[in-house]
This record gives sequence, structure tokens and C-alpha cells, in this order.
Amino acid sequence: MENLQELFIEAGTLMLAGMVFVFAFLGLLIVFINVVLVRLAKKYPDAIVESRATNKRNNKKQEGNAGVSPAVVAAISSAVTQYRQQHSTKK
Repeated sequence: MENLQELFIEAGTLMLAGMVFVFAFLGLLIVFINVVLVRLAKKYPDAIVESRATNKRNNKKQEGNAGVSPAVVAAISSAVTQYRQQHSTKK
């Protein structure tokens, strides 16, 4: 029985050491990646987007989505009302 207890202690110690090693490795990996990304961002900055293209896209979206027509809203409301009347849970 004493041998089994020693094995459990050794297994727990080994598991804990492995978990600490993996946690430390992943933490260092994250720090390394962030440092490299900062240096690359300074060396190769993102291109600046022209504001003219953005304005044209926004205007087209606003024209296309002017709103839902009242006839469509009325049709959907009517369909929902009919569905609720047909599938009511009155007992």
C-alpha cells in the first residue's frame, strides 16, 4: 500500500510539472508572437484606404436599403396573425 501512495505522489508531481511546462511554453510563445508582430507592423504598415471609395460604397448601401415597403410589412403582419390564430395553444 505504501508503494501505491508513492506512485500517486510521483504521478501527481509529474502531471503538475508537465502542466507548468506547457503553460510557460504557451505564455512565452504568445509573448514572442506579439513582439514579432509589433516589429513587422512597424516595418510593413497597412495601406491607407481612400475615403472616396468608402463614401461611394456607403451611398450605394443606403440607396439600396431605403426601407421595407409598407405593403411587405402588412403582408408579414397578416401572415403572423393568421399563423398565431391557427396554432394557438388554447385547450
